[in-house]
Amino acid sequence: MNNSGADSYPEPQITSEKLDFTTKLAFGAGDLGTAISAMILISYLSPFLTDVAGLNPQLAGTTRLVGSVWDAVNDPMVGVLSDRTSSQQGRRYPWMIWGAVPFGLFFLLQWIVPPFASNGDGNQWSLFWYYTIISILFNTFYTIVNLPYTALTAELTQDYNERTSLNSFRFAFSIGGSIFAILVALGVSLVIPQNLNQQYLVLGAICAIVSVVPLYLCVWGTKKRFFAVTKIHPETEASVSLPFLEQLKITFTNRPFLFVVGIYLCSWLSVQLTAGIIPYFVVSWMRLPQWHVSTVLLAVQGTAMSMLFVWSAISRRVGKKAVYYMGMSLWIIAQSGLFFLQPNQVGLMYVLAFMAGFGVSTAYLVPWSMLPDVIELDELQTGQRREGIFYSLMVFLQKICLGIAVNLVLQRLGAAGYIKPTAGFPPPIQPNSVLDVIRISIGPLPAIALIIGIFLAYFYPITREMHAEILLKLKERKEKLEN
Repeated sequence: MNNSGADSYPEPQITSEKLDFTTKLAFGAGDLGTAISAMILISYLSPFLTDVAGLNPQLAGTTRLVGSVWDAVNDPMVGVLSDRTSSQQGRRYPWMIWGAVPFGLFFLLQWIVPPFASNGDGNQWSLFWYYTIISILFNTFYTIVNLPYTALTAELTQDYNERTSLNSFRFAFSIGGSIFAILVALGVSLVIPQNLNQQYLVLGAICAIVSVVPLYLCVWGTKKRFFAVTKIHPETEASVSLPFLEQLKITFTNRPFLFVVGIYLCSWLSVQLTAGIIPYFVVSWMRLPQWHVSTVLLAVQGTAMSMLFVWSAISRRVGKKAVYYMGMSLWIIAQSGLFFLQPNQVGLMYVLAFMAGFGVSTAYLVPWSMLPDVIELDELQTGQRREGIFYSLMVFLQKICLGIAVNLVLQRLGAAGYIKPTAGFPPPIQPNSVLDVIRISIGPLPAIALIIGIFLAYFYPITREMHAEILLKLKERKEKLEN
């Protein structure tokens, strides 16, 4: 793809920070592919590794931890490099363009069971290294396409409410991608009911193909707006000159950023820990067929998607923090209820899944709409636009915590005596020690994290009025420099 650059577009005619529907739609599409892959990995990779590939839970937990740690480590690297990128395509687009195809390829390779897997327990370490290396490569390209994409949020508009609206579109596609992934998983499990190996391979192939195309649609659909904004706000494309260590120091002294990170970590730890343990909860505790895993996830994600624009509209009236309180309260009740749920209460399980969806929706929407406001405060303080470092550090910390949490759960399942299912036979009755690990991981642990998140949101300092004041000061400084 050649570097046609900004000059291929006519002079911009933007007189408002408001975004048109087409731009919002194209931007939202950029999160579709990564959401599909993330949902499949969160919900299905652990049982694939333990029940299909044959890794013992401890090694499966370790390979997931290594992948998550590397995924976290490469975030600041790509963030800083994208901040410093100088290209006719802008700072972010080259990464998305060249990373999309390898991103899809390495996602697919995670669902292949290599030939040496059938040679018995002696190949545990060979399997471990295969899945660990593929995970490292996949996570590298996941970051290469996803981090520059997320940094575009602050570069398409500076309007406080428009950013919430923009994130509504983004997460509508994100949740839509999750729902699509779950529907594909459900369909594959019904069409190929007896062969788990084939199920996961077909699922991986379909999702890999579908995940690549939306990234190019996003680039194509937002470029015109992006280059128009850089004409009006050239500071958004200015290359960052601060040394990396100094950037880190400044970033971690930004108090509102630390609150946003805490809110995000608490809510997303709950999302991903719950999604990761649901397959074990549904099959081992509730004693339900495998397809119920997909329908439970569908209930959560479907509710979350339907509520996104409702929460966005409410946010315009009462603010981001109030919306967060409402969603989290319902979610805490749902997570607590799952701990006390009994195997015969299938209907109640779905009611709790729908309730959780209300809170999951705010977990998607609120922290990411807060972060651009933090970036403008940093610009006021440092004189430089540093979207990449903020987005990368936020995701870095989230991935580290998630990797540790998933690893600990799998380690505890293995230590408690988890029994691997045998193909062609009903799921085994797990010992009480394993069931206790599953129930604690789906109930008390996420609920405690959500309560901490509410506490942090209460002290988050940037209000709508404070953000308006930040933008006014930035505008005044820009006018002085121009004069």
